[in-house]
Amino acid sequence: MMNKNDLRLYFRLLKYLKPHAWRMSAAIVAMLGVSAITALLAYLVKPVLDDVFFAKNESALYWLPLLVVLLYLIKGALSYTHNYQMSYIGNGTVTRLRDELFGSLMRQPLSFFDGEATGVLMSRLTYDVNLLQDAVTRVVTSFFKDSFTVIGLAAVIFYREWRLALMAMVVFPLAVLIIVQLGKRMRRMSHQTQVANSYLYTVLQESLIGQRIVKAFARETYEEKRFFEANWDYFNIRMKMNATRELSAPVMELLGSLGMAAIIFYGGYAVIKGESTPGTFFSFLAALLMLYQPIKSLSSVQNIVQEGLAAAVRVFGLMDREPEIKDAPGAVALAPLAQEINYRAVNFAYDGRQGVLHDIDFTVRRGEVVALVGPSGAGKSTLLNLLPRFYDATGGAVLIDGHDLKEVTLASLRGQIGVVTQQTILFNDTVRHNVAYGRLTATEAEILGALQAAHAYDFVTALPQGLDTLIGEQGVRLSGGERQRLAIARALLKDPPILILDEATSSLDSESEREVQQALDLLIQGRTTLVIAHRLSTVRNADRIIAMEDGRIVEIGTHAALLAQDGLYRRLYEMQFAHEDTAGSAATEEPPARKAAS
Repeated sequence: MMNKNDLRLYFRLLKYLKPHAWRMSAAIVAMLGVSAITALLAYLVKPVLDDVFFAKNESALYWLPLLVVLLYLIKGALSYTHNYQMSYIGNGTVTRLRDELFGSLMRQPLSFFDGEATGVLMSRLTYDVNLLQDAVTRVVTSFFKDSFTVIGLAAVIFYREWRLALMAMVVFPLAVLIIVQLGKRMRRMSHQTQVANSYLYTVLQESLIGQRIVKAFARETYEEKRFFEANWDYFNIRMKMNATRELSAPVMELLGSLGMAAIIFYGGYAVIKGESTPGTFFSFLAALLMLYQPIKSLSSVQNIVQEGLAAAVRVFGLMDREPEIKDAPGAVALAPLAQEINYRAVNFAYDGRQGVLHDIDFTVRRGEVVALVGPSGAGKSTLLNLLPRFYDATGGAVLIDGHDLKEVTLASLRGQIGVVTQQTILFNDTVRHNVAYGRLTATEAEILGALQAAHAYDFVTALPQGLDTLIGEQGVRLSGGERQRLAIARALLKDPPILILDEATSSLDSESEREVQQALDLLIQGRTTLVIAHRLSTVRNADRIIAMEDGRIVEIGTHAALLAQDGLYRRLYEMQFAHEDTAGSAATEEPPARKAAS
């Protein structure tokens, strides 16, 4: 049986039926018709036997078969109406649930995705949501159709032979007790099944996305073994759940056979003694046999409900999760950057970890290019991630033109920021779609203009279908430099006043880096830019350089001023950039293209 929390959860599920009220009404009317005809067919067994076969009434021989055919024709039409409407309602409900769950996922901050496996989220959107369809539609169907069928047939058996009917009801309390116990076990097994399914999705997703690494390390056999184990773990749990589910039918049959044996003995004895007619007995017996299927269906409802409730806990738990980063009450739209960006006494720590940023204080004036340098783990990327509020500072504040970012709308803030990162994110779609993602209303001419500015026009027009060429998952059909230039074209099309560059060229070869850097130089012009520096030219050309170590700013200044201080920046310069500087000085006749790149 369900407790108060379960009932509250289930009634929340039923609210998704509201948009389908008229379809539900039509389905219920059809259900009632099917139930009534089922009871009437059982009732007709007596006149068929007594009037036709025993009384040999010729007139009954003509109208009873026609009536049976007509009743089955009507029953078939009503069954079709009921099944179609419930199928529409069920699929519509699942679609709406999946929409809402996906919308909830899209509102979550990056910190949420840092802690959740993609496969687990995919499992909730597919497997778990599908379980809710049965919990809503099949349960409602069984409750109305099977309950009314049971009521109608019970009326027939009590009308025909009330004493036999009472004998049939003796096993009912025992059946209810067994069904409740099986339902509790189903709830536990269903939860384990959903967890195993999530893990299977995770293994599959990681193996497919990581194919380059799998093949590079010759780990195909290892991944096969990992999937094999997850797959068979899922199989074993599914079989345990199915064993529990399928146990209810034979138990019901066994209990029913005990009642049936007593009824056949007592009813047959009454017919032999002349206390009842064969028609009455077989009408009773037909109604009793017809009762088996709806009662069996109702007994399985408990299992379906428990599976659905286990899924609902996971789905609604995710759907109800309040995003940690969202618009504050009364948040205002942020006007385009006019003066400066301020990091004021900013601190940050990831959940359960030590602080990553400590007392960060600096200002970026409009139109400046500020480069961040520092050893790996210094906190550079984390610092930049606070500006578009991918994460929120745990202390201090980040401000634009005096407005605390927590007090402005996310849409207006992120609408002003373009991001180009080392890890280029592209969609398994066309070039056109990937570039237009920067501004969905862009015309083809504007897209082509952005591609030209990003030095991507030539390679895009050389593709088989040009703008309409599919580039594969994460742009796998393109080179690293080509992918990065598409990302730059996307940012150019957005035309943001603020730009974040997170080591945008660090993973490229020299030739690709030169072409991408030319595109970046154009992208930076006239924009307020914060860049994690990877190349000496970027550092030299920056208005100011911020040197970071262990989450703290240790130096701020120009390239020349920081070299003169003989501190962290000078050490980084000597380790990372000095060879570039030497090579650049030695090239007395540098080609114009190289000068542009520098």
